[in-house]
Amino acid sequence: MPTVKLLRNRAGLPFLFKPKQIPATFEDPIKLLKNSADTNNLRLGKAIHAHLIISNQTSESLDIFHTNSLINLYSKCDRISSAHHLFDSMPHRNVVSWSTLMAGYLHKGCAFEVLGLFKTMVSEENLSPNEYVFATVVSSCSDSGRVGEGKQCHGYVLKAGLQCHQYVKNALVQMYSSCSEMEGAMRVLNTVPGYDIFSCNSVLNGLLEHGHVREAMEILGMMVGECMAWDGVTYVTIFGLCAQLKDLRLGLQVHGRMLKTDIKCDVFLSSAIIDMYGKCGKVWNAVKIFDGLQTRNIVSWTAVMAAYFQNGYFEEALGVLLKMELEDIRPNEYTFAVLLNSCAGLSALRHGDLLHTRVEKSGFKYHIIVGNALINMYSKCGNIQAAYEVFVDMTYRDSVTWNAMISGFSHHGLGKEALNVFHDMLAAGKCPNHITFVGVLSACAHMGLVQEGFYYLNQLMKQFGIEPGVEHHTCVVGLLSRSGQLDEAERYMRTTAVKWDIVAWRTLLNACHVHRSYGLGKRVAEVLLQMDPNDMGTYILLSNMYAKARRWDGVVNIRKLTRDRNIKKEPGVSWIEIRNTTHIFSSDDNTHPESSQIHEKVRELLTKIKPLGYVPDIAAVLHDVEDEQKEDYLSYHSEKLAIAYGLMKTPSEAHIRVIKNLRICDDCHVAVKLISKVTNRLIIVRDTNRFHQFQDGRCSCADYW
Repeated sequence: MPTVKLLRNRAGLPFLFKPKQIPATFEDPIKLLKNSADTNNLRLGKAIHAHLIISNQTSESLDIFHTNSLINLYSKCDRISSAHHLFDSMPHRNVVSWSTLMAGYLHKGCAFEVLGLFKTMVSEENLSPNEYVFATVVSSCSDSGRVGEGKQCHGYVLKAGLQCHQYVKNALVQMYSSCSEMEGAMRVLNTVPGYDIFSCNSVLNGLLEHGHVREAMEILGMMVGECMAWDGVTYVTIFGLCAQLKDLRLGLQVHGRMLKTDIKCDVFLSSAIIDMYGKCGKVWNAVKIFDGLQTRNIVSWTAVMAAYFQNGYFEEALGVLLKMELEDIRPNEYTFAVLLNSCAGLSALRHGDLLHTRVEKSGFKYHIIVGNALINMYSKCGNIQAAYEVFVDMTYRDSVTWNAMISGFSHHGLGKEALNVFHDMLAAGKCPNHITFVGVLSACAHMGLVQEGFYYLNQLMKQFGIEPGVEHHTCVVGLLSRSGQLDEAERYMRTTAVKWDIVAWRTLLNACHVHRSYGLGKRVAEVLLQMDPNDMGTYILLSNMYAKARRWDGVVNIRKLTRDRNIKKEPGVSWIEIRNTTHIFSSDDNTHPESSQIHEKVRELLTKIKPLGYVPDIAAVLHDVEDEQKEDYLSYHSEKLAIAYGLMKTPSEAHIRVIKNLRICDDCHVAVKLISKVTNRLIIVRDTNRFHQFQDGRCSCADYW
């Protein structure tokens, strides 16, 4: 045992052990033991323990009060085995003895031992638990997620009449909240008299975690009405509520209230404020809060990175990583998830690959949130095979994992693969949600599975208790349209009690363009232009329909209408990533340093595909020029230039991945199919609608996009 220096008198004897200095009562040693426990001063506590043993030689054991104090000391100083040994050596124990040891095990995270002690106490010792015991036992149920035992304790509390003790109420509220039993938490909060900030914090946090935003607002209103003093936890939770609601006005009010108090704004509270401003669309407010922090940890760095990402500042989000590492802050799994999703937003595959390597080296490979972000990144960057490899390699999967893979396959036009993953999800016992069925119905649309689609909509979604939303009904419109049932699709839209949005009507208009149903297309376009008179996409589709029908008067009218309304077409831009550099092309682009070689490569490719049946679709060119000039204009669309450059700069076995900001035109679609055949390359083009995988003269969209 370590030596302890004690004050000595002139005779050289330590005061602590000199009989004349020992108080007649035991209060002083108990106070010293309590002080030692509260300050984690194990050395002093052991010295007092030794003194008690020496001064109690006439008795075989210490009295119950001293032993309880020693159990408390050893429990709080992380010597739970010593505490339990003292407990076992006691000839007689009272409720405090049991309560103290239980609290020690709870503090150490040993919930099972707490429950075991409680059962022994009430069944073998026949002792009646007090409010402190119940608070400890209920807390152990909370920590271990044992809601069944927690409910039994709640019943015991009611029988004992101890439910009105505030710490028992708090423990019950926390237990129900942490075990996802929000009805039970609300019942305890509302039926047991008295409110304090701890119980309100527990309920608020539980409601937010389970998406019960309306009920959380009611609790917030009650807290304001009761004039409660909020603590730091309250502010963190309420900023989270503002973030979920994207309610900037409420967030500003809460922030103003906080500034008027003496609440210490630590890094966790600051991170909550940054997150709130980020989710409310005020990214520069978030950055200002972050820049003003004296101390930053990984939570605050990730919060500002997420604020950039959520507002579309993907490059800035990626730039935070370098600044963070300059301050020697290492990224965690949440940081990597934001970074990977930012790569997805930029379609920056090479950067995503590098981050994937870092993820594996850092040991975050098997974190679900990272795996989900990797699937999303690879899917949106055009490498669906890599996304599937990540999916297969994941040890644990949640609903986001399954949804990301199903949606990824659907977005790439791989309906069969998407449905296979969905069936695997059901076989694994996972419960699909509304996002799952958007991917499933999209897959059915790609494959033209009309009956199966309606089965999923009307039977399976009902079976899982999911109410179809406008996005599901839009998938059905696409399903009917793709199979050529345009009249049925229009009838479905007219008869289904849904508030249809622009996406749904544009889905039908696009089908009219593909199937050349010009009469219906005109009616649908009129609906769309009533909803949004400035939607350039509608004008383009309608003009292309007139051009295909050789209704030049209609083309002229559309051009005049857009000119009169001062509506301008967004320039077509395509980009390709080559060796960590992104090359951007616009139609008929001459600004690239290798522009003459790229144009020569395009001419070479077009010459090769003409014997395979390629004929330039000059009907879609709206410029008032000669046919030869129209053909020349088509030749140098941005996606053709990007693909030509990719073929020039990559090895013969490499895949070509191009991103385009607009819908790929009919002429380029035909041309790229044939280019994939003559070059024996897989060419992946992502336009505004979907991914097109061109290989061996075919496209994954089956010429419907």
